[in-house]
Amino acid sequence: MSKKLVEFRNVSFKYGEKEPWVLRNCSFEIYENEWVAIIGHNGSGKSTIAKLLNGLLFPQEGEIIIDGQQVNEDSIWNIRKEVGMVFQNPDNQFVGATVQDDVAFGMENRGFPREEMQQRISETLSAVRMQDYRLTEPHRLSGGQKQRVAIASVLAISPKVLILDEATAMLDPSGRKEIMDTVGRIQESNGLSLITITHDLQEVVQAERVIVMNNGEKWKEASPREIFSEKDALRKIGLDVPFVAILAEELKQAGVSLTAAPLNQEELLEDLWTLHSRT
Repeated sequence: MSKKLVEFRNVSFKYGEKEPWVLRNCSFEIYENEWVAIIGHNGSGKSTIAKLLNGLLFPQEGEIIIDGQQVNEDSIWNIRKEVGMVFQNPDNQFVGATVQDDVAFGMENRGFPREEMQQRISETLSAVRMQDYRLTEPHRLSGGQKQRVAIASVLAISPKVLILDEATAMLDPSGRKEIMDTVGRIQESNGLSLITITHDLQEVVQAERVIVMNNGEKWKEASPREIFSEKDALRKIGLDVPFVAILAEELKQAGVSLTAAPLNQEELLEDLWTLHSRT
Protein backbone atom coordinates (compact mmCIF):
# COMPACT_ATOMS: atom_id res chain seq x y z
CA MET A 1 0.00 0.00 0.00
CA SER A 2 1.23 3.52 -0.81
CA LYS A 3 2.59 5.76 1.91
CA LYS A 4 0.17 8.20 3.53
CA LEU A 5 1.47 11.67 2.62
CA VAL A 6 -1.29 14.12 3.63
CA GLU A 7 -3.71 13.83 6.55
CA PHE A 8 -6.50 16.16 7.58
CA ARG A 9 -7.63 15.16 11.07
CA ASN A 10 -10.93 16.73 12.10
CA VAL A 11 -9.87 20.14 10.76
CA SER A 12 -12.08 23.19 11.35
CA PHE A 13 -11.33 26.74 10.22
CA LYS A 14 -12.94 30.19 10.17
CA TYR A 15 -11.54 33.56 9.08
CA GLY A 16 -12.57 35.47 12.22
CA GLU A 17 -13.96 34.93 15.70
CA LYS A 18 -17.43 36.09 14.69
CA GLU A 19 -17.32 34.53 11.21
CA PRO A 20 -18.99 31.19 10.36
CA TRP A 21 -16.91 28.03 10.05
CA VAL A 22 -15.52 27.66 6.52
CA LEU A 23 -14.43 24.08 7.29
CA ARG A 24 -16.04 21.86 9.92
CA ASN A 25 -14.53 18.63 11.22
CA CYS A 26 -12.93 17.80 7.86
CA SER A 27 -10.90 14.58 7.61
CA PHE A 28 -9.26 12.86 4.62
CA GLU A 29 -5.99 11.25 3.52
CA ILE A 30 -3.92 11.49 0.36
CA TYR A 31 -1.24 8.97 -0.58
CA GLU A 32 2.05 9.08 -2.48
CA ASN A 33 1.77 9.26 -6.29
CA GLU A 34 -2.01 9.78 -6.09
CA TRP A 35 -4.12 12.27 -8.08
CA VAL A 36 -7.02 13.63 -6.04
CA ALA A 37 -9.54 16.23 -7.22
CA ILE A 38 -11.36 18.40 -4.67
CA ILE A 39 -14.64 19.85 -5.91
CA GLY A 40 -17.56 21.79 -4.49
CA HIS A 41 -19.67 24.89 -5.05
CA ASN A 42 -18.26 28.36 -4.34
CA GLY A 43 -17.77 28.79 -0.61
CA SER A 44 -17.60 25.05 0.09
CA GLY A 45 -14.08 25.29 1.54
CA LYS A 46 -11.96 24.04 -1.40
CA SER A 47 -9.47 26.90 -1.62
CA THR A 48 -9.23 27.12 2.17
CA ILE A 49 -8.06 23.49 2.14
CA ALA A 50 -5.30 24.44 -0.35
CA LYS A 51 -4.10 27.32 1.82
CA LEU A 52 -4.13 25.12 4.93
CA LEU A 53 -2.08 22.45 3.13
CA ASN A 54 0.60 25.00 2.25
CA GLY A 55 0.66 26.68 5.65
CA LEU A 56 -0.78 29.96 4.39
CA LEU A 57 -3.46 29.37 7.04
CA PHE A 58 -3.54 27.29 10.22
CA PRO A 59 -6.60 25.43 11.57
CA GLN A 60 -8.37 26.53 14.74
CA GLU A 61 -9.25 22.90 15.47
CA GLY A 62 -7.76 19.58 14.39
CA GLU A 63 -4.41 18.67 12.86
CA ILE A 64 -2.83 18.63 9.40
CA ILE A 65 0.05 16.21 8.84
CA ILE A 66 2.31 16.41 5.77
CA ASP A 67 4.79 13.54 5.33
CA GLY A 68 4.74 12.88 9.08
CA GLN A 69 5.11 16.53 10.16
CA GLN A 70 2.32 18.53 11.76
CA VAL A 71 1.70 21.82 9.97
CA ASN A 72 2.35 24.70 12.37
CA GLU A 73 4.43 27.86 12.64
CA ASP A 74 7.54 25.90 13.67
CA SER A 75 7.39 23.47 10.73
CA ILE A 76 6.11 25.82 8.04
CA TRP A 77 9.35 26.22 6.06
CA ASN A 78 9.93 22.46 6.01
CA ILE A 79 6.33 21.95 4.88
CA ARG A 80 6.72 24.41 2.02
CA LYS A 81 9.64 22.37 0.71
CA GLU A 82 7.24 19.44 0.41
CA VAL A 83 4.14 21.24 -0.90
CA GLY A 84 4.14 23.34 -4.07
CA MET A 85 1.15 25.41 -5.13
CA VAL A 86 0.03 26.95 -8.42
CA PHE A 87 -2.75 29.54 -8.27
CA GLN A 88 -5.42 30.69 -10.70
CA ASN A 89 -3.53 33.80 -11.84
CA PRO A 90 0.14 33.05 -12.59
CA ASP A 91 1.00 36.76 -12.74
CA ASN A 92 0.69 36.79 -8.96
CA GLN A 93 3.54 34.28 -8.71
CA PHE A 94 6.08 35.86 -11.06
CA VAL A 95 9.04 37.59 -9.41
CA GLY A 96 11.83 37.20 -12.00
CA ALA A 97 12.74 39.43 -14.95
CA THR A 98 12.98 36.39 -17.23
CA VAL A 99 11.51 32.89 -17.26
CA GLN A 100 14.76 31.31 -16.00
CA ASP A 101 15.06 33.92 -13.23
CA ASP A 102 11.57 33.05 -12.07
CA VAL A 103 12.26 29.32 -12.00
CA ALA A 104 15.50 30.00 -10.10
CA PHE A 105 13.88 32.18 -7.42
CA GLY A 106 12.56 29.42 -5.14
CA MET A 107 15.83 27.50 -5.37
CA GLU A 108 17.88 30.61 -4.53
CA ASN A 109 15.79 31.11 -1.40
CA ARG A 110 16.55 27.54 -0.35
CA GLY A 111 20.29 27.82 -0.98
CA PHE A 112 20.60 25.40 -3.91
CA PRO A 113 24.14 25.24 -5.41
CA ARG A 114 24.40 27.15 -8.70
CA GLU A 115 25.22 24.09 -10.82
CA GLU A 116 22.21 22.22 -9.47
CA MET A 117 20.01 25.26 -10.10
CA GLN A 118 21.11 25.41 -13.74
CA GLN A 119 20.38 21.71 -14.18
CA ARG A 120 16.93 21.98 -12.57
CA ILE A 121 16.01 25.05 -14.64
CA SER A 122 16.76 23.09 -17.82
CA GLU A 123 14.98 19.94 -16.60
CA THR A 124 11.80 21.64 -15.38
CA LEU A 125 11.44 23.95 -18.37
CA SER A 126 11.92 20.95 -20.66
CA ALA A 127 9.28 19.05 -18.67
CA VAL A 128 6.71 21.79 -19.37
CA ARG A 129 8.03 22.40 -22.90
CA MET A 130 9.16 25.97 -22.23
CA GLN A 131 12.93 25.53 -22.69
CA ASP A 132 12.92 27.86 -25.73
CA TYR A 133 11.59 30.72 -23.59
CA ARG A 134 14.32 30.82 -20.91
CA LEU A 135 15.23 34.45 -21.58
CA THR A 136 11.70 35.68 -22.31
CA GLU A 137 10.05 38.21 -20.00
CA PRO A 138 7.07 36.51 -18.29
CA HIS A 139 4.60 39.27 -19.22
CA ARG A 140 5.18 38.48 -22.91
CA LEU A 141 3.88 34.90 -22.54
CA SER A 142 0.36 33.63 -23.22
CA GLY A 143 -1.87 32.51 -20.34
CA GLY A 144 -1.08 28.84 -20.91
CA GLN A 145 2.65 29.51 -21.20
CA LYS A 146 2.59 31.49 -17.93
CA GLN A 147 0.93 28.59 -16.14
CA ARG A 148 3.52 26.18 -17.48
CA VAL A 149 6.31 28.43 -16.16
CA ALA A 150 4.52 28.67 -12.79
CA ILE A 151 4.40 24.86 -12.68
CA ALA A 152 8.11 24.65 -13.62
CA SER A 153 8.97 27.08 -10.80
CA VAL A 154 7.22 24.83 -8.30
CA LEU A 155 8.66 21.60 -9.73
CA ALA A 156 12.20 23.01 -9.46
CA ILE A 157 12.12 22.69 -5.66
CA SER A 158 11.09 19.00 -5.96
CA PRO A 159 7.91 19.03 -3.85
CA LYS A 160 6.22 15.77 -2.90
CA VAL A 161 2.78 17.37 -3.26
CA LEU A 162 1.65 19.67 -6.09
CA ILE A 163 -1.55 21.65 -5.60
CA LEU A 164 -3.34 23.31 -8.52
CA ASP A 165 -5.87 25.77 -7.07
CA GLU A 166 -8.18 26.60 -10.00
CA ALA A 167 -4.96 26.84 -12.03
CA THR A 168 -6.72 26.49 -15.41
CA ALA A 169 -9.76 28.67 -14.67
CA MET A 170 -8.52 31.63 -16.73
CA LEU A 171 -7.59 29.55 -19.78
CA ASP A 172 -9.61 28.61 -22.85
CA PRO A 173 -10.47 24.90 -23.42
CA SER A 174 -7.34 24.20 -25.50
CA GLY A 175 -5.15 25.93 -22.89
CA ARG A 176 -6.76 23.91 -20.09
CA LYS A 177 -6.18 20.66 -21.96
CA GLU A 178 -2.56 21.62 -22.65
CA ILE A 179 -1.86 22.33 -18.98
CA MET A 180 -3.60 19.21 -17.69
CA ASP A 181 -1.82 17.01 -20.24
CA THR A 182 1.47 18.53 -19.04
CA VAL A 183 0.58 18.05 -15.38
CA GLY A 184 -0.58 14.46 -15.94
CA ARG A 185 2.67 13.61 -17.69
CA ILE A 186 4.78 15.20 -14.94
CA GLN A 187 2.78 13.57 -12.16
CA GLU A 188 3.33 10.16 -13.69
CA SER A 189 7.03 10.62 -14.40
CA ASN A 190 7.95 12.41 -11.13
CA GLY A 191 5.77 10.37 -8.78
CA LEU A 192 4.08 13.44 -7.32
CA SER A 193 0.95 13.49 -5.25
CA LEU A 194 -1.30 15.83 -7.22
CA ILE A 195 -4.24 17.74 -5.74
CA THR A 196 -6.42 19.63 -8.20
CA ILE A 197 -9.02 22.07 -6.90
CA THR A 198 -11.26 22.82 -9.82
CA HIS A 199 -14.66 23.48 -11.35
CA ASP A 200 -13.61 21.87 -14.64
CA LEU A 201 -15.29 18.48 -14.95
CA GLN A 202 -12.81 17.23 -17.54
CA GLU A 203 -10.04 17.69 -14.99
CA VAL A 204 -12.05 15.86 -12.35
CA VAL A 205 -12.56 12.71 -14.44
CA GLN A 206 -8.78 12.37 -14.87
CA ALA A 207 -8.24 12.03 -11.11
CA GLU A 208 -8.02 8.71 -9.29
CA ARG A 209 -10.19 9.91 -6.44
CA VAL A 210 -12.57 12.81 -5.82
CA ILE A 211 -13.36 14.59 -2.56
CA VAL A 212 -16.65 16.50 -2.72
CA MET A 213 -17.03 19.43 -0.31
CA ASN A 214 -20.39 20.93 0.66
CA ASN A 215 -20.83 23.83 3.08
CA GLY A 216 -17.45 23.26 4.68
CA GLU A 217 -17.87 19.52 5.22
CA LYS A 218 -16.72 16.47 3.28
CA TRP A 219 -19.87 15.31 1.49
CA LYS A 220 -18.48 12.25 -0.27
CA GLU A 221 -15.20 10.65 -1.27
CA ALA A 222 -14.96 8.11 -4.11
CA SER A 223 -13.73 7.46 -7.65
CA PRO A 224 -14.91 9.89 -10.39
CA ARG A 225 -17.18 7.18 -11.80
CA GLU A 226 -18.88 6.63 -8.45
CA ILE A 227 -19.21 10.35 -7.77
CA PHE A 228 -20.77 11.19 -11.12
CA SER A 229 -23.17 8.28 -10.94
CA GLU A 230 -25.03 10.29 -8.28
CA LYS A 231 -26.27 12.94 -10.69
CA ASP A 232 -29.37 14.04 -8.81
CA ALA A 233 -27.57 14.27 -5.46
CA LEU A 234 -24.78 16.35 -7.02
CA ARG A 235 -27.26 18.75 -8.56
CA LYS A 236 -28.94 19.21 -5.16
CA ILE A 237 -25.68 20.53 -3.72
CA GLY A 238 -25.06 22.85 -6.67
CA LEU A 239 -22.70 20.74 -8.77
CA ASP A 240 -22.94 19.66 -12.38
CA VAL A 241 -21.97 16.38 -14.04
CA PRO A 242 -20.03 15.77 -17.28
CA PHE A 243 -22.06 16.15 -20.47
CA VAL A 244 -21.09 12.62 -21.54
CA ALA A 245 -22.62 11.23 -18.33
CA ILE A 246 -25.85 13.14 -18.99
CA LEU A 247 -25.95 11.90 -22.60
CA ALA A 248 -25.32 8.31 -21.47
CA GLU A 249 -28.22 8.57 -19.01
CA GLU A 250 -30.55 9.83 -21.74
CA LEU A 251 -29.45 7.01 -24.06
CA LYS A 252 -30.27 4.48 -21.35
CA GLN A 253 -33.69 6.05 -20.87
CA ALA A 254 -34.22 5.75 -24.63
CA GLY A 255 -33.53 2.02 -24.43
CA VAL A 256 -29.85 1.92 -25.41
CA SER A 257 -28.29 -0.69 -23.13
CA LEU A 258 -24.87 0.73 -22.35
CA THR A 259 -22.59 -1.62 -20.44
CA ALA A 260 -20.77 1.02 -18.39
CA ALA A 261 -21.07 4.55 -16.99
CA PRO A 262 -18.84 6.48 -19.44
CA LEU A 263 -16.99 9.55 -18.16
CA ASN A 264 -15.60 10.87 -21.44
CA GLN A 265 -16.26 10.80 -25.16
CA GLU A 266 -13.80 7.97 -25.81
CA GLU A 267 -15.50 5.66 -23.29
CA LEU A 268 -18.95 6.46 -24.67
CA LEU A 269 -17.88 5.80 -28.27
CA GLU A 270 -16.23 2.52 -27.26
CA ASP A 271 -19.36 1.45 -25.41
CA LEU A 272 -21.59 2.31 -28.39
CA TRP A 273 -19.24 0.52 -30.80
CA THR A 274 -19.25 -2.61 -28.59
CA LEU A 275 -23.03 -2.49 -28.49
CA HIS A 276 -23.20 -2.05 -32.29
CA SER A 277 -20.84 -5.00 -32.84
CA ARG A 278 -23.16 -7.28 -30.88
CA THR A 279 -26.23 -6.40 -32.94
